[in-house]
Amino acid sequence: MLIVESILITLLAIAYGLFLMGFDRKITARVQKRYGPPIWQQYIDTIKLFAKSTISHGFIFDMGVIMALGGTIATLLFMPVGDWKVLSMSGDLFVVIYLLAVALLGMAMSAVNSANPNASIGIMRALTQMLGYEIPWLVVLVGMMYTFKTSSIWNLVGGQAGGFSNWNMVRMPLGAIVAFTTLMGQLGKKPFDTFIAPAEIASGPMVEYGGKYMGMLIVQHAVGMFVEIGLFVNLFLGGGANIGIFLLKVLAVYFVQVLVGNVLSRFRVEQVVRFHWKWPMVLAFVQSIWIMVVGVR
Repeated sequence: MLIVESILITLLAIAYGLFLMGFDRKITARVQKRYGPPIWQQYIDTIKLFAKSTISHGFIFDMGVIMALGGTIATLLFMPVGDWKVLSMSGDLFVVIYLLAVALLGMAMSAVNSANPNASIGIMRALTQMLGYEIPWLVVLVGMMYTFKTSSIWNLVGGQAGGFSNWNMVRMPLGAIVAFTTLMGQLGKKPFDTFIAPAEIASGPMVEYGGKYMGMLIVQHAVGMFVEIGLFVNLFLGGGANIGIFLLKVLAVYFVQVLVGNVLSRFRVEQVVRFHWKWPMVLAFVQSIWIMVVGVR
């Protein structure tokens, strides 16, 4: 039964993640007063990639892609999706944070092994950017775990039961702002798309990938988006009473992310770190200190 549930939730995450990517292309086109491709074009493009031949740069290059995809899928299994959970344990929030980092490190290992300087620059930027947004994000999570006396995602969702007024977005508004900002960094949305920068480093880490490898990385990105946005929904928007409500909340959060990203310009890599260590860091500490001194209502 566990295997069947794992397969079903993985297929759901892939399908919905690809839908979000097509949704992004469509909304971006409309903002720019273009018609844009149909939403289902992302499915077609991904299937076509798996049908193409692939160039490998060696064993490490291949294993890095598998490690990135496998780490992301493993992360998904620990995250509640509405009223559906596959794996749950005390401290699973720490497991999710760790596995998300493993996926990025797998991508880094693979891309650097391609020996393309643009890939190396992109990975360097991605890891530097992660150093910027991870610290304020972790400060917010520490404050949340202190408040609810748990590090279980399922229990953190349960602590928000009772309606909108009990959501952490309302009870911890500064923390929600920090989490939303760092989520943009995790998703690579402007102004935090420095590590991709197609006009500067030819999409950075992705420059040497094609065919099946590119298809696997698109699937990995789709699942990663689902996990990262879903984690925000679970921690700050009360999760979902069922899968349908959960997916609608994920779509709403991503819609706002796309709109915000389309009106901002790209930061330089040092600006990304400076920004995260300035405003989000200050807000994260203020929120945590407020929780420890005053508490939440």
